[in-house]
Amino acid sequence: MNRRWTAFWLVCAIVVTGMGTGLFSSGADLLGVDLPGTSLALAQDEAAAPAAGGGAADPAADVLAQRKQESFLAWMIRASGIFGFLIMLVSFVMVALIMMLFLQIRKVNYIPADFVEDFEEKLNARDYPGAYELAKTDDSFVARVLAAGMARLARGYEEVENAMQEVGDDEALGMEQKIGYLALIGSVAPMLGLLGTVQGMVLSFQVIATSTQQPKPYELADGIATALFTTLEGLVVAIPAIVAFTVYKNRFARFMFEASVISEGLMSRFSGMKPQAAPAAPAAQAARPAAAAPAAAPQG
Repeated sequence: MNRRWTAFWLVCAIVVTGMGTGLFSSGADLLGVDLPGTSLALAQDEAAAPAAGGGAADPAADVLAQRKQESFLAWMIRASGIFGFLIMLVSFVMVALIMMLFLQIRKVNYIPADFVEDFEEKLNARDYPGAYELAKTDDSFVARVLAAGMARLARGYEEVENAMQEVGDDEALGMEQKIGYLALIGSVAPMLGLLGTVQGMVLSFQVIATSTQQPKPYELADGIATALFTTLEGLVVAIPAIVAFTVYKNRFARFMFEASVISEGLMSRFSGMKPQAAPAAPAAQAARPAAAAPAAAPQG
């Protein structure tokens, strides 16, 4: 009997001691008191937890490690996707157009000073066939205008003006079409970037919608990177295109105006010419003003 009671009280003491320790530990946690024994046990548990899970592979760590090794350029290309590729193609066209227009819209191609001086000297010397041949052999815009006008001298000054106007309209139409492509690129590139932005946001929301738990930042980063990179690339292409369009358009308009003023000034000496009865060859037509009536003779 004594042994039974002894065992019973021993078990009760153990139970009470364990419950007291648990309650005391819980109260200490609530009060913010650090117990040496408890801290040591928690530290041992935390140290044992990573060791127990060390054998399991962490996919997030692998993804982050791979992306740390990826260069910024490779990341940008990967994130840009198909819309970034299209913007890159548009940028190549833009650079080619800018370089081509830079070489074409120059003053030497529209109003070369040497040609204007030589042409005016021949007109002052009444060498009209020589002036006509000089205009035919020159490739500048003002030379083509003057050559077209002198080729119709025998038909009267009104036909001369019409011929010069036709050459000017043809040049303006062709060049405005080329310059207009820059405006088109300036409008299309941001739209492609906006498409990439929408695609990137859709990809990010798809990750959120299909995830059974809170998505990790790196899972959303791909869609956000696509949105930002395509927007950036579209603006980088559009801004130079719009600037080049404005500059070239104004420059071309100025050269056209100067060329029209110079050509009309040089041909105004034939303003009194009347249509001839029998047209001759262009060189002979250019020579006829010298033998025409006094009203049609060059003034100066």
